[in-house]
Amino acid sequence: MITRIATHAILPAVAILDPVREYLLLGLRFDRLIEGFVDAYTGDPVLRRQVDNEPRPDPAALARRAAQLRAELPAAGLPEPRARFLDAQLTALECSGRVLAGQQVGFVAEVAAYFDVVIEPGDPEIYRQVHAQIDRLLPGTDPLAERLAAYRTRDEIAPEWLEDAVQALSSALRDRVRARFGLPPEETVRYEVVTDKPWSGFNYYLGDFRSRVAINADLGHRMANLPHLVAHEAYPGHHTEHCRKEAGLVRTEHHAEQTIFLVNTPQCLMAEGLADLGLQAAVGPGWGPWAAEILGDLGLRMDGELAERLEAAAAGLLGVRQDAALMLHDQGVDSADVLAYLQRWLLVPEARARQMVRFLADPLWRAYTTTYVEGYRLLRTWLEARPLAQPLSLRYLRLLDEPLIPSVVRAELAQKGS
Repeated sequence: MITRIATHAILPAVAILDPVREYLLLGLRFDRLIEGFVDAYTGDPVLRRQVDNEPRPDPAALARRAAQLRAELPAAGLPEPRARFLDAQLTALECSGRVLAGQQVGFVAEVAAYFDVVIEPGDPEIYRQVHAQIDRLLPGTDPLAERLAAYRTRDEIAPEWLEDAVQALSSALRDRVRARFGLPPEETVRYEVVTDKPWSGFNYYLGDFRSRVAINADLGHRMANLPHLVAHEAYPGHHTEHCRKEAGLVRTEHHAEQTIFLVNTPQCLMAEGLADLGLQAAVGPGWGPWAAEILGDLGLRMDGELAERLEAAAAGLLGVRQDAALMLHDQGVDSADVLAYLQRWLLVPEARARQMVRFLADPLWRAYTTTYVEGYRLLRTWLEARPLAQPLSLRYLRLLDEPLIPSVVRAELAQKGS
């Protein structure tokens, strides 16, 4: 939870001797204010102990320190990709410090500082067109929401089968990722089922090529969603990205800034976008029948072709959740009206919509929906704009290995279009 009580200032700022070390210390200090702000840290444990033994920091002082580090960064002599990455991260941290200090920051400006994107409301006419597509895929006379709910009920996986299904899909995806992208031979993922969380799944990267992936059983899970969930959290999503960056940027090139993963930064938008595109990168068209065959070996029946078509159509509704965030935090719309908006356009029951509102209202995660919406849109466009002769896997590999930020991806797209 956010702490805004009277605090002590951090140590006085000094001239940068090691900008990366100062960035790591700054990120770790934010974790003292909000538990979970550091999503993963696999760097020097001495820095963690140093921060743990300091007085609780003042968020306004953290904001000032981020601004100072950013101003001094050009003189640090880092190669351009590293300097760009740190500049974007420090911009986000400065904004986080200001917000945590109680300063007024408009929600759109806050999102722009965090994620290097500018957001705007979606077009309800597009959502109506998506509803028409779903209507054709699920013909009938009952209201569309009821037909979709009936399909989703048929597609639900019994809790006792969840772990086996996840393991089977994980094993199949792991084989593909090893062959297509490469993984350290010692990498492992351990799955566990949890409850009472605002998310559906979460990757805890532990370092040394190990991850723990938690799956929230409260939401219920459908067979059509499980391939996406496993691809997102593990292969070739978050776990794969962490492993490849640790093996390459950290251990080989000594980019220590990649040993920390901070929430509400451009780093997250890139990570969530590549993870949401993981199934496309690892399997591609035909993932529905592919998954149905794997689950069929467990005695589970899934209509893979229909699932794939419905998921493709539903991608057009991605912006609805970002609309809801704008309604709550920018437009001041009552939460009951936001709940109704989510139910109407996403065709979900009230309980599912309430879970979404809970995520949007969480102090740490309230802006985070943008990472899924804009990350997916930006990186999907970038992957599709690759040179004709370039395999998608080679383009995707850049996302796994390089310290890219959204503005760099947009610049590459603009250059291709010019």
